[in-house]
Amino acid sequence: MKIQDTLLNSQQELDVSKKIKIYLCGVTVYDESHIGHARTVIVFDVLRRCLENKNVEIEFIQNFTDVDDKIINRANSENTTAEKISTRYIENYFKDFDALNVKHATNYPKATEHIGDIIEFIEKLIKKEIAYITKNGVYFEVSKFPEYGKLSKKKIDELQSGSRIEVDEAKNDPLDFAVWKFSGKEPLWDSPWGKGRPGWHIECSAMSIKYLGENFDIHGGGRDLIFPHHENEIAQSESCTGAQFAKIWMHVGMVTINGEKMSKSLGNIKSIKHVLENWGPNIIRLFCLSGHYSKPIDYSEELLKENLIKWRQVETCYYELIHANSENNQKVNSIIDKTCKDFDNALNDDLNTHLALSAFFQLVKETNRMAADEILGKEDAHTIKKELERMLEILGLQIPQMTEKNKQEIDSLILSRETFRKEKQFVEADKIRDKLNEMNVELIDHKEKTIWMKKEKIKAENKK
Repeated sequence: MKIQDTLLNSQQELDVSKKIKIYLCGVTVYDESHIGHARTVIVFDVLRRCLENKNVEIEFIQNFTDVDDKIINRANSENTTAEKISTRYIENYFKDFDALNVKHATNYPKATEHIGDIIEFIEKLIKKEIAYITKNGVYFEVSKFPEYGKLSKKKIDELQSGSRIEVDEAKNDPLDFAVWKFSGKEPLWDSPWGKGRPGWHIECSAMSIKYLGENFDIHGGGRDLIFPHHENEIAQSESCTGAQFAKIWMHVGMVTINGEKMSKSLGNIKSIKHVLENWGPNIIRLFCLSGHYSKPIDYSEELLKENLIKWRQVETCYYELIHANSENNQKVNSIIDKTCKDFDNALNDDLNTHLALSAFFQLVKETNRMAADEILGKEDAHTIKKELERMLEILGLQIPQMTEKNKQEIDSLILSRETFRKEKQFVEADKIRDKLNEMNVELIDHKEKTIWMKKEKIKAENKK
């Protein structure tokens, strides 16, 4: 499997013969998670599922930034504590991403639980004279790391003090960044240099190295983290350890709204909770995977509707496979082999979910065609279903499941409908169809039989 490495700007081979260690920069928990966060997490969820499908052991670490100026500001505005704010949004995070069928990470370290590790890390930087103490805190001296800018392809002499770089007259250079900030207000911790709290960048360096070691396989996050966050992580981590930090840097493109970046000032942020309520988990996952992960993707109702239409085809396919009972088999191995190969090749080539979905939907299309032509046999259906379920598992998509009691109730209603139709009592037959529609059960009439499918309830589908 090959993954595009932002640092080298080329595809690098991932050694799947051993355990793969992945660190994903998680959210800063001061507000609800949005569709941009969803895309990054879903992409890495599919990467993990793809590797696990190859029987590769995965150690997946995703942090929570639970001490930050944004959290403190939110706490002050609500007259509460930073801990209560972070706890609330961590709980909401799991509600959102559990609903999106995202597998849990191996561990979710929090910055506040690793203050000792962070202090120890900073002490090493000070001892090496790469970090220095000022009246405002402890700063990393960028000029001491000649390779600074290698990830973002920015040159030190061209960098200016910008909006994302703190202005502090006590620093040796405007580019130097805080690893410890002095403060007299909560939340704060004791340190050898004075009371305060860690800088943002140092948290991820300390936690990733603690859990995955000095040199691990993949470090990921959104493209907006390349500079300064990941650039600073590399500088302080490699300065501290003297070793290469991450082998591959993998970055996910932004989700835009009408071509613009999501922001509170524009009022265009789409929370996961909002999108889930309207579209459900499968449509969101299909949307997030519909383009190459490294490129931006524009959020639109039209694109979600397109994915909804495709998902309905998947549901039809699944239930056609379940209900297939004829002996009229076509020996579909060639179709399955091709779509399976195309699907796996696409994912092995830099996790190209766009092409993988094309192969997936081709299998769905071929299956529905055979069903419509009354040539889908029971044996073929079993073979196709096995491959379809493998693809669904890797993509993290789920067909709504039902209890045996629900199935028996539906079967009984359909049997009654068939009786009414034979007796030409069409009004009664239509009443049963209406009742099934209320249960989100759709009937598919074939020449010799009627089958049913349980559709996922999509709130937005019924909106005009």
